[in-house]
Amino acid sequence: MRTAVVLFTRDLRVHDNPALAEACAEAETVIPLYVLDPKLAGLSANRSRFLHQCLADLREHLRALGGDLVVRTGDPVAETIRLAREHEAGAVHLAADVSGYARRRESRLAGEWTVRLHPGLTVVEPGLLRPGGGGEGYKVFSPYFRSWSQAQWRKQAEPPRTITLPEGVEPGDLPSIPDGESPHAAEGGETLGHRRLSAWLRSIDGYDEAHDDMPADKTSRLSPYIRWGCLSPLAIAEAARASNAEAFVRQLCWRDFYYQVARVFPKLSTEPLRPAADQSWRYDEDALRHWQDGLTGVPVVDAGMRQLRAEGWMHNRARLITAAFLTKHLGLDWRLGVDWFFRWLIDGDVPNNSGNWQWVAGTGNDTRPYRRFNPIRQALRFDPEGVYVRRYVPELKGIDGPAVHQPWRLPEPIRRGLDYPGPLESQRDEAVWLRP
Repeated sequence: MRTAVVLFTRDLRVHDNPALAEACAEAETVIPLYVLDPKLAGLSANRSRFLHQCLADLREHLRALGGDLVVRTGDPVAETIRLAREHEAGAVHLAADVSGYARRRESRLAGEWTVRLHPGLTVVEPGLLRPGGGGEGYKVFSPYFRSWSQAQWRKQAEPPRTITLPEGVEPGDLPSIPDGESPHAAEGGETLGHRRLSAWLRSIDGYDEAHDDMPADKTSRLSPYIRWGCLSPLAIAEAARASNAEAFVRQLCWRDFYYQVARVFPKLSTEPLRPAADQSWRYDEDALRHWQDGLTGVPVVDAGMRQLRAEGWMHNRARLITAAFLTKHLGLDWRLGVDWFFRWLIDGDVPNNSGNWQWVAGTGNDTRPYRRFNPIRQALRFDPEGVYVRRYVPELKGIDGPAVHQPWRLPEPIRRGLDYPGPLESQRDEAVWLRP
């Protein structure tokens, strides 16, 4: 094959990139391509900023190998086919994805050109593991984890030694990096992702006990780099396993679990997996706005929501608490939470954001859908001295110790909503929001 096109999507890296590696092994010249889709541009200012930083870093890596990142703007399928025709490419290579948008893109490409789909977005491919009793995918995590743990992982793809562009390809300019909405958001790119991974691996001991510690913040904070493919999930899993961090490997399995769920049920963001549990939501704009703004009067909830705005990221335990408060305490529709998190989270994607929201709301893959969480007990357990709360809710800095967790100044829309499931004190404290 003389020429191949590699369409980058959510695999913005050179290391362990099967699509790039195979294209470079088979073709004499390769066109690494990214197409900026205007339809996706306005979904999240935070993710747009992170994406553009990733693309700038990817271009530097490709140029160091002798190639370049070709950038186009428009319909990804039309722009990809145009380049493939202009340079008589033998095939278009890209990473297989599971969202409805990605599946439609793959189908349209395959209708016009030879397409080669590759793994790379998960540790184990979403369609590889099937339940023994039949069915397209696992609906419960525990049996999936057992199967996943016994699966043979693919071998990591070596990065290409050199990349040669065909003559006459105009790389195009990267647009300027836009402003995000969160002033303290992490910066994107493969380079920074590897730097963060290396630092985290040096402090990985004790992750099992410490990852729920909200003030210590011992989570990896790798999720944005995994979501955009700056880091290979497989490479991270192998590094964590080599460090005996099986608790973290399990978190990566949860991520794979929701990818195989989304593969079978691509409408995960808008339709419940359990329709019978999706019929009694309230709709209260005032209560929703107080939750979004971190003004519920429940300190740990407000701290989490303010961290989300400030950083474009939220501690895994705070995600659980804030999501449960919206759905199980205020009784508001989980889709409202999905949309708000999508706007702010740099790591927001359909499988994990929507899958976890449905799990907490009781409409998804939870074998105990009616479980509840007491935010006060959660806060006393995982932020016992109130350090996390005072970090993000400056109004409470004058209150010492665990007293900071007591609800204060509950606005009327919140008090009204709390009558829905019963008082805070009656709620049980169970489960976790399992994310790395």
